[in-house]
Amino acid sequence: LPRDEDVFVFLCEYKLKFTGKGRIVLPKLMRQELGEEKVIILSRGFEGCIWGFSRIGFEEEAKRQLEISATEERARLLRRYLFSGSVSAELDIQGRFIIPESLLAYAKLKEEVAIIGTGDHFEVWNIDFWARHLKEVEKEYGRVSS
Repeated sequence: LPRDEDVFVFLCEYKLKFTGKGRIVLPKLMRQELGEEKVIILSRGFEGCIWGFSRIGFEEEAKRQLEISATEERARLLRRYLFSGSVSAELDIQGRFIIPESLLAYAKLKEEVAIIGTGDHFEVWNIDFWARHLKEVEKEYGRVSS
């Protein structure tokens, strides 16, 4: 099937270790999803993780946030949360990027992390928080068996 170049679908779950202070490799399948795009946008996510978007994906999310009038308190709160905690990061030739200190601290990232695909973006989790979160989801919605 022909692929719409502006549609990104991030899949899978990976456990990775940092290769330097805040530097980590974006898994190959996720880099392939980005195609020629070498800039990603990192942002504070919810439940203590970091969100990662393609540039286009972030612009689409930003557009959704900006469609809600700034006269609505919830809109202002979400905008502040999303935009103040966002930063662009460039992938190097090996697919590595640096997570800034503020986001490392926010997500309490340690030596090993989980990077998970969530469709229109990916998330970077503290490995222990991710394991706990996954158990909570399985408990709430039942374990899916194949």
